[in-house]
Amino acid sequence: MKNVIVYVEQKKGATRKVTFEMLTEARKIADALGGRAVAVVLGAGAAQVAEQLKNYPVDAVQVVEDPAVDTFLLDPIVHYLEVAAKNVGPSLLLIPNTLSGRDLAGRLVARLNAGIAADVTEIAATNGRVECVSPKLGGALVTHCVLRAGDYGIATIRPGAFNAAPGGSGAAIERHDAQSAQYPLAIERDVEEGSGEMALEEAPVVIAGGRGMGGAEPFTTMLKPLADAFGGAVGASRAAADAGWVSYSLQIGQTGKTVSPPLYIAVGISGAIQHKVGMRASGTIVAINKDASAPIAEVADLTVVGDAFAIVPELTKLVTAAKQ
Repeated sequence: MKNVIVYVEQKKGATRKVTFEMLTEARKIADALGGRAVAVVLGAGAAQVAEQLKNYPVDAVQVVEDPAVDTFLLDPIVHYLEVAAKNVGPSLLLIPNTLSGRDLAGRLVARLNAGIAADVTEIAATNGRVECVSPKLGGALVTHCVLRAGDYGIATIRPGAFNAAPGGSGAAIERHDAQSAQYPLAIERDVEEGSGEMALEEAPVVIAGGRGMGGAEPFTTMLKPLADAFGGAVGASRAAADAGWVSYSLQIGQTGKTVSPPLYIAVGISGAIQHKVGMRASGTIVAINKDASAPIAEVADLTVVGDAFAIVPELTKLVTAAKQ
């Protein structure tokens, strides 16, 4: 492996935050391997997304606006990524660890005879080898997997595990013609069911509550207003989810979701290592806690010692007033 190829999962000209996280990591890995970093964007709206990617440190963005990508189920994407990989040469393919991304990666393993590391949260390259760190069995085990020097390797990247940092010098946009083909599985109807809430992995600000909240009510009456004031989302520690105060879909940590927002505010969270694994890549970390020596203070940029039930409402008022 020498080059790095990033698959950009997009729909109608919109992509996910994990795309920009992968692009940033791709540059580091490609530099370590001595190769190129290339992004591949497919389907309707691909050109629109490609313009956003020019701000990130990749050498080229390959664009194929083939309607078949949106008409058929994964097969066209598999085809175009296989073609891109063979044209670029021996490469590590970075694919988001989403539902469709995992399916896509499995098919490419067979097509490219590649090794694979799934749900990767850390990655590094030395001497042509790529080492990936992945939590397994609900976080009970952390594996170190090495993709040895060879033609192709695949890593599915956990959303929120890395920081996204713009800084490209203007990647070359390479437009490729669509290749006429028929595929076996067509999409008859595409139905989206939204929760109305911002996804934790996409939120620019995360307000997370822990055992110190004392119950379910403060998550909706205290943390939610602060998250709304910031334009962010509410998360939780495992202790809060285990207690039944919030849904497990809000859990942040080794056995939950991984987030890396520019601002993370931990309220009433002690900071067990399992929780810190899920948020340590955040930009600025603020801890609000009665205990100045709580483990969360070790990773916090700012620790506010005091009663969260007095501090958070006042902070909400200040943020709201500053926006007016």
